[in-house]
Amino acid sequence: MEPTVIANRLSEHLLRPLKNLFVGKDEVIDVMGIALVGGENLFLHGPPGTAKSALVHEVARRLEARSYDYLLTRFTEPSELFGPFDIRRLREGDLVTNTDGMLPEADFVFLDEILNANSAILNSLLLVLNERVFRRGRETRKLPALMVVGASNHLPEEEALRALFDRFLLRVHCGYVPGEALGAVIEAGWEIEKSRRGVVPSCGIGANDIRALQEALPLVDLTPVRPAYLALVSRLRAGGIDVSDRRAVKLQRVIAASALMCGRMAAQVSDLWVMRCIWDREEQRELLASIVQETLTKAEPTATDHPQAYGSSAPDPQALARDLEALDAGWDEAVPGVAKDQLAALAARVPWVQQAEARNALQEKVEALWRKAGA
Repeated sequence: MEPTVIANRLSEHLLRPLKNLFVGKDEVIDVMGIALVGGENLFLHGPPGTAKSALVHEVARRLEARSYDYLLTRFTEPSELFGPFDIRRLREGDLVTNTDGMLPEADFVFLDEILNANSAILNSLLLVLNERVFRRGRETRKLPALMVVGASNHLPEEEALRALFDRFLLRVHCGYVPGEALGAVIEAGWEIEKSRRGVVPSCGIGANDIRALQEALPLVDLTPVRPAYLALVSRLRAGGIDVSDRRAVKLQRVIAASALMCGRMAAQVSDLWVMRCIWDREEQRELLASIVQETLTKAEPTATDHPQAYGSSAPDPQALARDLEALDAGWDEAVPGVAKDQLAALAARVPWVQQAEARNALQEKVEALWRKAGA
């Protein structure tokens, strides 16, 4: 199957349903999708109660892949993550780890409160994150992990933890939704509770599908964006944002992943939006987003740009289309005045959609709804 076909299935059957369930988390979900396709680690940062764990758990439920998750404390021991020594082999004098159902056998790994990691497991985790290797004594094995997601409500302060944090190529902030969206959050949260009592809603995407996407990354042509990318890295370094040579090389994978998720085998300048997600400190987020956005605005918007290319301030045409479809479907049962107010609010956002084709299609839908309203 063509990589772009698999990427489209991933977007339609995993990312889109998650966006419908988790209100206000489109950026987090899109970045998670990019990290998964790019085979890179993702760090979720935000206060408690912002659905970090719930979101990752829902991804694990829907993917047809072996998953492993663990809540770390400062007392966590290596055997809790990697498994105990195999007693039968130990009696024979062999130190072999029984990894059945543990991290070394997982395709999708989630480590909650990862910055609680202590020195006893730190070196093992660094190898897992950086090289996808598990090493214990004379035992060394390659891990099948497609990606590792870490989460914490704080950023690292100790030097050893900064080294761990550095192994997460992408970072995304997961905050509280605005007050006006609270009602939708409550309703969506209840839907999640109900879904957990039923059959696991598989997205039909398996570990081998994701591996096929990761193996296709080198086939994506990055030549069209290389000058803009080099200029952006240089400007970020000049602005005090550390982009090491190693990170500059690895970031090409997530740029290629953005192109694949948009159905392209060639990158374009809009794919550099992923550079917003390489901050080290909270105070860098706004500056980083501003510098990246300046680069993106130099290129003409196209219909194949990633929705996140224009930041959270620009409307997501896919989300707008879903809202308009939902309004249309429920128009006859809605209170007329309320429906018109909702339509007016959606219509006001359409002109700010960057892509001309998407903007025109949405405008046609808005006009059709106004005709239905008799306006």
